[in-house]
Amino acid sequence: MDAILVVNAGSSSIKFQIFEIAGARTLKRLLKGQMDGIGSRPRFVVTGVDQAKLIDQAYAVGDAPDVATSTSIVADWLRKTQSSLTLVSVGHRVVHGGPEFDRPVIVDEGVLKTLERFAPLAPLHQPSNLAPIRTLLARRPELPQVACFDTAFHRGHDAVADHFAIPLHFYEEGVRRYGFHGLSYEYVSQALHDRAPEIAKGRVIVAHLGSGCSMCAMADGRSVESTMGFTALDGLPMGTRPGQIDPGVLLYWIMEKGMKPEDVQNLLYRDSGLKGLSGISNDMRELQSNANPRAKLAVDYFVYRSGLLAGMLAASLGGLDAFVFTAGVGENSALIRERIAEKLRWLGAELDRDGNVGNRELISTANSRIKLLIVPTDEEQMIARHTLALLSVDASQRQIRKHA
Repeated sequence: MDAILVVNAGSSSIKFQIFEIAGARTLKRLLKGQMDGIGSRPRFVVTGVDQAKLIDQAYAVGDAPDVATSTSIVADWLRKTQSSLTLVSVGHRVVHGGPEFDRPVIVDEGVLKTLERFAPLAPLHQPSNLAPIRTLLARRPELPQVACFDTAFHRGHDAVADHFAIPLHFYEEGVRRYGFHGLSYEYVSQALHDRAPEIAKGRVIVAHLGSGCSMCAMADGRSVESTMGFTALDGLPMGTRPGQIDPGVLLYWIMEKGMKPEDVQNLLYRDSGLKGLSGISNDMRELQSNANPRAKLAVDYFVYRSGLLAGMLAASLGGLDAFVFTAGVGENSALIRERIAEKLRWLGAELDRDGNVGNRELISTANSRIKLLIVPTDEEQMIARHTLALLSVDASQRQIRKHA
């Protein structure tokens, strides 16, 4: 049975899924799993298609101290338990594709070296994304690996949306607004096209609200603007990242406070956002249920900034037809959805509270001028689709070269 393995590696977790190739363009999910708590409280869980747990095992910190070691644990388990599968390719989520990559690509040593150059632009994600690729290149060099980029979906933006107001030569060097969470947005765009084509053709804001957060403005299913820019720091406040911040603050920290660049980087990526504001946690679930005034401030700030940036994106579209919630917080927090919907009332949004609490797909009333929806995202499914498509193209090209 031919299958594709999809790997979504983060700084402290590895998510993966296996898809059977059931036809030229058909994928069937066989299992999904993750190793999380890497370096702190490692736990390996895998479920099958019937949601039955195939493994649920905790590890000592020393047994899974980093992503590379955890990748080996996952790979060993897959080899022992999935021997009936013939793995034909591995698809990977890679956060930053830089100016070079605007679509999925088969990875070789040259591609890997290029992607490593972008690690400073996504220090929380890029090194972890590339670690499993590097491991598999060494162990299974004959196995095709496909990198799918979070930046690719946004690469069709107009020039005015992509540039910063700085000397043009920096843009040519790659200093530009990329946007992220593109695999999530691409999946939601396709899901809308299948489920509600009349909405998909209109002016839509999709809010990817999780530990990392951003919003994307879409027209006819295409990205036209994003709240994120050169790095995954910009835009909405996140679990540990601040979102939009005056660059002068960074200059102040360095020039007046004497902070080193690496200290500023750690502060921005690891100790800001909800965690920094609250002083309690980066987890929205914990903050919503905490009576501490600082927890309330963090949640209020998140909602306030979400409303502000939604207005900005609506302006970029010249109006708004629908607003979509997705990702962990967007799909599961009725309270956050309600509070953000309240910020959209000036655009004509009217929330159906029963539908919202019940997690229905459509959560706006019949009288609402804009549709409010919940559309669960599936980045791994999107990666699998890209991997299958690229494999098919590569096989066709090799066949043509063979005949030539």
